[in-house]
Amino acid sequence: KSMATPRKAGIPLGVRKVLDPHQLKPDNPEIERILTVLDETTVKLEITRLILRITGSLERYATMLGPEITSSLLEHQKLSVEVQHLLSSPGDEESRRAVEQHLKCSLRNILRLFLANPLLYHGLKYEIQVRQSPADEFIKAFMEFRDFMLERLLTSPDEEKEKIQFMEDISLRVEKNTEIISALQEELTAAIQTGDEEVHRKDKTIENLKTSMEDLAEGCKADIQQIMKEGEKQRKEDEKASQERCGRLKQDIQRLRSHFNALVLKHRASELVLRKEKCEAEREIQKWVQKYDTDMSEKQVTYEELQAVYKEEKDQLSLLMEKHALLLQEYTEIEEERRMLKEKEEEAAREEARRNEAATYIQAFWKGYLVRSTYKSKLKKGKGKGKGK
Repeated sequence: KSMATPRKAGIPLGVRKVLDPHQLKPDNPEIERILTVLDETTVKLEITRLILRITGSLERYATMLGPEITSSLLEHQKLSVEVQHLLSSPGDEESRRAVEQHLKCSLRNILRLFLANPLLYHGLKYEIQVRQSPADEFIKAFMEFRDFMLERLLTSPDEEKEKIQFMEDISLRVEKNTEIISALQEELTAAIQTGDEEVHRKDKTIENLKTSMEDLAEGCKADIQQIMKEGEKQRKEDEKASQERCGRLKQDIQRLRSHFNALVLKHRASELVLRKEKCEAEREIQKWVQKYDTDMSEKQVTYEELQAVYKEEKDQLSLLMEKHALLLQEYTEIEEERRMLKEKEEEAAREEARRNEAATYIQAFWKGYLVRSTYKSKLKKGKGKGKGK
């Protein structure tokens, strides 16, 4: 029972989800974007690996590449030579950085042109024979990293734990079956060796008996023949028992090997299903990437338009700020003049008030003086009339 094939019900839920093709479709746009970036990076690495070979035989591939890509490759080749010259001879660091920046821009432009024409890239890939280089190992490692990332992104932590546990159980079962097979093989070898030793011992006994028989009298021949028959019968019985045991052990080994091969076939079938699902996921990702590129292009155009409007309004704002500064200065001068005029007016008002007060005081004094003078004159007239009477 322990060596029987595990039923589907014994497989953990997380592993069944991984093995089920419908569970491996990425429904997360972030995963699709990550895989798109990784695939595009792989293509760029392969194109970069071909550029050096293309520029070495540019006349041969000029017709296939077209005028735009050819001119870009010529410019890139010139910039590469110039950078090598600047690196080999000490010079202006700023000039070298500027040339390196131009070289990077040229490489990005070439990659953009090749990505816009995938048929050209695939044609050149099979047309050009590139020697094995460390770049191939790096690209291979990057593609393995991409497959590893896809598997990790499509598997949740719980499913990953269940899958690891399931694989550990399978490994333990395979290891246990291997140990059982090894033990059975050792037991079979030991049984065969024991049988051979027993047969050899009995053969030796027979030989000894034969030797003894030669020394015995003819009267003992009947007894010797009986002993030989019994020895031969016992040898045949032991040999038959040994063969039956060897047959049982071989059947057990064959059954365990069949079980092992069944497990291998099952896992290979699961691997094929996962590879098909991987191809479907890559096609779906490519479709979403194209949609993403289209949306981003439209948003880039909108951004550039808004940037132009923003720049224009910024220039107008700068002019208005300059005018505002001039007007503020003029306003400050006018306010200062108004303040001085107001102070003068207030001073004049205070002077006018002092004058009015002085005039009022003078008028009051004058009126008092007139009243006193009139009163005095009237008193003088009254006194004169009294004297006359």
